[in-house]
Amino acid sequence: MNVRLPLSCLAAAAALCLAAPAQARTLECKLHYNLAGWSVFYKTASSTGTVTCNDGRSLAVKISAKGGGLTFGKSKIVDGTGKFSGVDRINDVLGTYVSAEAHAGAGKSSKATAMTKGDISLALAGTGEGFDIGIGFGKFVLEPR
Repeated sequence: MNVRLPLSCLAAAAALCLAAPAQARTLECKLHYNLAGWSVFYKTASSTGTVTCNDGRSLAVKISAKGGGLTFGKSKIVDGTGKFSGVDRINDVLGTYVSAEAHAGAGKSSKATAMTKGDISLALAGTGEGFDIGIGFGKFVLEPR
């Protein structure tokens, strides 16, 4: 028995395959920021920055960092950068990240921190000046500006 699919059925099947939603692709997004703050057991810092992604979109953000621990000092990061992983849409970068760190520095210093928010990670790096020492934990919040 010879069974033929009508050409219209084949066309409909092809159209369904083409109309299926594409898998969300992971964006490459970076954060550019300056950040200044202080700590005496309680740590706080705030500033602004810009997130840019390889799809051409950008997002102005407000940054706040708060935490605690055995920490003391005052510091400023200038021209810091951050790299996100696990981002599908630029707005995925917004929210609260959790971090833990050990730090020590006097005068000119460099700093690197990794933090996470669910499936999204953020690695920060920057150079700056100040003095600080301690072990801390906290949250790093990105909000739209």
